[in-house]
Amino acid sequence: MGTITFAVMLESFGLYSMAGLMIVVGLAIFEVTTPYSNWREIQKGNIAVALATGGKIVGLANIFRVVENHHDSTIDIFVGGAFGFILLLATYWLFEFLTPTLKVNDEIQQGNIAVGLLAFLLSIGVSLVVGAALVR
Repeated sequence: MGTITFAVMLESFGLYSMAGLMIVVGLAIFEVTTPYSNWREIQKGNIAVALATGGKIVGLANIFRVVENHHDSTIDIFVGGAFGFILLLATYWLFEFLTPTLKVNDEIQQGNIAVGLLAFLLSIGVSLVVGAALVR
């Protein structure tokens, strides 16, 4: 184990800031891809939207955790994280597309907790696979 030095703390803060910024940007992009306002729905107490959004946050954070842990270059971390985000976004769209009898966005907006939980778990599961693939 290494010693916690000022340099380590500074580097950690930089990685934390980069991951945080990428998560905020990712959430903003997710916001424009849903037909409803995630934050307005969460403010109204929509648990399904909170679950789906929380899954995206944890999924993105997990991808950055893995990428930051296995890559030294800032550009590698940025590119790996961005690619992981694109895969999470594509998975969410595929979830909607591959379930034509289940309108995922409509169900989540209407507060269907089961669909929100499924979206949460899908984001987490995909992030585990994507994170593992990005460190090969």
